[in-house]
Amino acid sequence: MLASVFVLILLIPILAIFLDSDLGKALAKRLERGQRKGGNEGMHERMVFLEGELDRLARDVERLEEESQFLHKLLDSRPRTGSLPPGDSADP
Repeated sequence: MLASVFVLILLIPILAIFLDSDLGKALAKRLERGQRKGGNEGMHERMVFLEGELDRLARDVERLEEESQFLHKLLDSRPRTGSLPPGDSADP
């Protein structure tokens, strides 16, 4: 009895994390679209795949844009110096 309660307690957060993940959302969309049969099944599967890839690419582009903005701010905020300090001029 105690073991089954412990397993249930562990499964609830794991299930919540899975359902909130991209994989869980894709599975939910696939199940939802699977109920609406019609037309060419191969084309439907391909459209579902392409929509998922489009969402993934949009997230990647947004992430790259944020990284680019961060780097530009970082480069703009660094102190401007004229040149490098003189180094040792030891001849070998």
